Amino acid sequence: MNRRDAIISLLASTGAVLAPGRIVHAQASFPNHPIRIVVPVSPGGGVDTFARLIAAKIKTQRDVQFFVENRTGGNSTIGGLDVQRAAPDGYTMLFHASTHNVARLVMRNVPYDPAADFTPIALAGHAPLVHIVSNDRREKTLAELVAAAKTNPDKWSFATAQLGAPGHLAAVAFNQYNGLNLPIIVYRGTAPAANDVVGGHVPMMIEAILALLPMVRAGSVRAIAVTGTKRSPLAPEIPTMAEVGLPALNFGAWWAMWGPPDMPDDLVQTINGWVNESVKELAAEGRLAALGIEPSSETPAAFARFIAEDLDRSAKLLKAANFHPE
Repeated sequence: MNRRDAIISLLASTGAVLAPGRIVHAQASFPNHPIRIVVPVSPGGGVDTFARLIAAKIKTQRDVQFFVENRTGGNSTIGGLDVQRAAPDGYTMLFHASTHNVARLVMRNVPYDPAADFTPIALAGHAPLVHIVSNDRREKTLAELVAAAKTNPDKWSFATAQLGAPGHLAAVAFNQYNGLNLPIIVYRGTAPAANDVVGGHVPMMIEAILALLPMVRAGSVRAIAVTGTKRSPLAPEIPTMAEVGLPALNFGAWWAMWGPPDMPDDLVQTINGWVNESVKELAAEGRLAALGIEPSSETPAAFARFIAEDLDRSAKLLKAANFHPE
């Protein structure tokens, strides 16, 4: 046996193989050290909370060490860029909301293509949005609200938490479906936007039900309807948009996991299975219902199709609204 063959034999016996320019550990040993989940938003929000629930559950189910790292900034692109540049070895993941998918549609300068430059791994969950209106508005129904906005459009506008957020796209769709062109005021987060609706400074807002329901329950704002095809278990008394006459407004929030580009399929399938099983158990325990999240369980291929369809729908919507990236 020559020296080269001896080295290859030694590497094979230790679980590694020789590749051009580097040594790559065999995936049979995966994982042999902690996996990092990059969350590109601040701690404590819905994305961060969901990511930490999944990480903790996978650790319990599989004895796999996950840790969540918050990398904020650049409208969530700092964390995204970290993952996009990482090695496709399964040890760096991105967990984010649907805003990741539409970043290049709403931002002029995005350092990557959110769809093409990442590997779709798992769609973890989704949730409806709720349309709220300030208490200083006397309109009680969607029909009354639309009629008032058409009569006095200068007195109506939307608040939204972030460009490209589900609530932003839903507000764009609301305008389009009702023949309106009401301003959409972009805030830096859900809390300041919702507070201005509570204070009557902005008439209305559409956002994730979990974020706005406490204000509805407290009587600080009124709920018009939830988006989606069925009523939310969190608030079954609130009708759907279909029930109040606007079935096309079927938008929702969703959360998912991506990897760096060119991840091997076996790693993708493995992590997809971990996420799906963790979400299934979290749902059975009632942990997701408490957050207003409905579990999802898709194959990587199905998730990739979902991404493409979501992106296509959003692009057509924004184009029809003559929206220009900022």
